[in-house]
Amino acid sequence: MNAAARTKDAVVVDPPLDLSELLNLANFLEHHSAPAVLVGPDGEQIALPLEAYEVLCQVVTAMQRGESVSVEPIDRQLTTQQAASLLGISRSTLVRLLDENELPFDRLGESRHRRLRLHDVLAYRDRTRVDRRVRLDELTRQADEDGLYDVDGEAYRHALGEARKS
Repeated sequence: MNAAARTKDAVVVDPPLDLSELLNLANFLEHHSAPAVLVGPDGEQIALPLEAYEVLCQVVTAMQRGESVSVEPIDRQLTTQQAASLLGISRSTLVRLLDENELPFDRLGESRHRRLRLHDVLAYRDRTRVDRRVRLDELTRQADEDGLYDVDGEAYRHALGEARKS
């Protein structure tokens, strides 16, 4: 029997303890690239829309890896704490980003409380990941051009310390 935990806004479902049925389903989905038909307990059949089929594939893949899953509407609104947790930053850092107009938000009436849309937070996360990757690639290229990969660790720490002093 699998465990389902209801948080304030979502249901999180753990993978089943016995993975045999899940593995059979994963194998079935691997060998079929088009949506299947959903059969009700009374035998009634209905075509599974492609979008629902794709979500099912993602859920089965995650559970097969032993991960818990939660499916939520993308329009969902988050508190500043929920958004900060999703981004892996502090709430105060998130508030600073909001004040700097890095992320759109809505206010609840006349209150100070702000809400962010999940899709905006996910888009920001993706943009920052791409930006970090570009910056890291550039730093790596510069370090390679400067021959820093050929320097031993102690000489590098010394040079870094000198650079920080200036």
